[in-house]
Amino acid sequence: MDTRSLSPHRPLNRQDCKTLFLAALGGALEFYDFIIFVFFAVVLGKLFFPPSMPDWLSQLQTFGIFAAGYLARPLGGIVMAHFGDLMGRKRMFTLSIVLMALPTLAMGMLPTYHEIGMAAPLLLLAMRILQGAAIGGEVPGAWVFVAEHAPARHTGFACSVITSGLTIGILLGSLIATAINLAFSPQQIADWAWRVPFLVGGVFGLVAMQLRQWLHETPVFAEMQARKALSEELPLKTVLKKHKAAVALSMFVTWFLAISIVVAILMAPAYLQKQFGLPAVDTLRANSLAIVALTLGCLVAGVSSDRLGSGPTFIGGSLLLAASSYAFYSSMAAHAGQLYTLYPLLGFSVGIVGAVPLVMVRAFPAQVRFSGLSFSYNVAYAFAGGLTPILLSIWLKYDALAPAYYLMLQCLIGLLVGCYLLFAGRKTGSAALAQEG
Repeated sequence: MDTRSLSPHRPLNRQDCKTLFLAALGGALEFYDFIIFVFFAVVLGKLFFPPSMPDWLSQLQTFGIFAAGYLARPLGGIVMAHFGDLMGRKRMFTLSIVLMALPTLAMGMLPTYHEIGMAAPLLLLAMRILQGAAIGGEVPGAWVFVAEHAPARHTGFACSVITSGLTIGILLGSLIATAINLAFSPQQIADWAWRVPFLVGGVFGLVAMQLRQWLHETPVFAEMQARKALSEELPLKTVLKKHKAAVALSMFVTWFLAISIVVAILMAPAYLQKQFGLPAVDTLRANSLAIVALTLGCLVAGVSSDRLGSGPTFIGGSLLLAASSYAFYSSMAAHAGQLYTLYPLLGFSVGIVGAVPLVMVRAFPAQVRFSGLSFSYNVAYAFAGGLTPILLSIWLKYDALAPAYYLMLQCLIGLLVGCYLLFAGRKTGSAALAQEG
């Protein structure tokens, strides 16, 4: 092995950029596959459940199937991370995209309730569980993969590129759903057009799988394998026994990431429509702008983490997010005329989540990094993603500004994490991955 390729002080080279591009592209397409379900939940509810079932009940069960994907994330992530720590990052990185592409393709070809009865929703549930298992391994695997390829002084940027790719996947899903609804009538969508986004997503995934064949195993894992320095016991057992502080830290930053995305990006359009009566077309357009701003914000947060350190980045980013959250929601309550200005600002501020993966990557040693990051991220995300809509729905009964206050509470977590990283002497800069070279 050419040890010069592991130098923490070298600049990003052409091979690094190729790795980042292919990893981010695959992540975007895989996240599109995972998220496209929610954009067609209404249609799926009518097609995959008995016509005699009340609309509210069919929608409840459809969203239950959507939620099952989140519940499957921890199991899929833990299993793939286990083998990723023992057999190689690249193998699991490729497996995750196959495990996502095939169920998505199958969803586009599933028979409906009218054709096979109750077997239809059961098959839809099975495909959704496979999707959840895949995304549980994809996101942590992508962060670990690029972090171990990039020079240490650019690790934050590399991880933020992956995070930006995931947000582009959400944007792609929104744009394709909008295009389908504009191009076809409701009857055409119910008859056959709903299948198109799933079939396209499955094909995209298979193409991304082929592109990932050009990727190489990470230098860090290859060196551990050559030195026979892989984990000698169950990686997750080592994580839970020896790295409890790293698990706690990673869960805190994941909670911060999950709630910021769910509240400010995923739930905001419906909230604006219901709470303030804003037209759906305006909220969705503003949401698209916010996602573009979020993508940029993630990259800024990653570069800031490399240059200033994770601590100052979290402190500054949390303060900006708290201020923009209050400004956005309070302005919408008083006058919605600033929607297209303040929502993109909020989206950019949410980009602080681009600094999250660097903290988790550096919290665990290489031998158990995949397992530690995957366990912490997926378990915390499952709880945060599942509880947030419920808690926020209850809070909204008493206060129209509940989303602003909820986000501001999460910013307090971000501030505490930033202070911990700044004053407790956590490794910043290039020291952590440099030791592995």
